[in-house]
Amino acid sequence: MKLTQEPEIVSWPEKRITCLSRKLDPFQNTAPEAWQELHPSVPGISEHNKITGYMQSLQVGPKVYRAGVSLAAEPKNLPKHLAYEKFRGGKYSRFVLTGSYAQLPEASGRVFEIVAEKKIQMRDDYCIENYANDPRTTPEEQLTTEILIPTA
Repeated sequence: MKLTQEPEIVSWPEKRITCLSRKLDPFQNTAPEAWQELHPSVPGISEHNKITGYMQSLQVGPKVYRAGVSLAAEPKNLPKHLAYEKFRGGKYSRFVLTGSYAQLPEASGRVFEIVAEKKIQMRDDYCIENYANDPRTTPEEQLTTEILIPTA
């Protein structure tokens, strides 16, 4: 697994996002179900809005999972089942996984081990997986995912 072992402190910018939010129960069921529901909505979102990226976010307490897309501007004509918010951004510890999305569970587990080992102080906010390139056009071994941990 090609995962950075040293976090880079970054300032994640404010973003406009539209997403599906679900109670996390359990992750291995919630995440695929949310994405399966979101993907058919993408053509409707992009018909009136410019999608700038895909991301998931996870809040540890209370446990909430969100699958979503970031937008270039405030949205117009969103499907009714999607929420919109301005994600405030902030300071994050960034880890980067290069390779298949199938490695994400192992990579995320390792990231949380590193956070504990290095005693990184997390703030109460969403952890983020930012999918930096398009899996439809990027070879699987070159996929890049930023795993962002909200840092105090």
